[in-house]
Amino acid sequence: MTYTTQTEADGAFDDVVERTVDALEAEGFGVLCDIDVRATFAEKLGEEFRQYRILGACNPQLAYDGLEAEIELGALLPCNVVVYERDDGTVVVSAVDPGRLVGIADNPDLDPITEDVSERFERVLDSL
Repeated sequence: MTYTTQTEADGAFDDVVERTVDALEAEGFGVLCDIDVRATFAEKLGEEFRQYRILGACNPQLAYDGLEAEIELGALLPCNVVVYERDDGTVVVSAVDPGRLVGIADNPDLDPITEDVSERFERVLDSL
């Protein structure tokens, strides 16, 4: 089962992260959290890991609309976008599939919001 949509991005890892944040902002998303998985594993576990960042993206208006329609939706927010480096050095940007994520709420009132987020994420990935 696929639960993300992704693209390969040209450029250095940190540059791709910066471009991803900029592309999200251009689509109305703020990055509420930026988790450096590699640094966290090194600090907390003493383990080496590939470059991997989790960006918690949120569009305030869409989040508001979603919470108005489904108060428990907050358990699924923010929407995560990950940037990671494959073993071959390729940088991948992967976004959660809003249809899969919000689909578990089984609330048709969320369908227009889900569609909107999907279209915005598609534009973000296409821009990279």
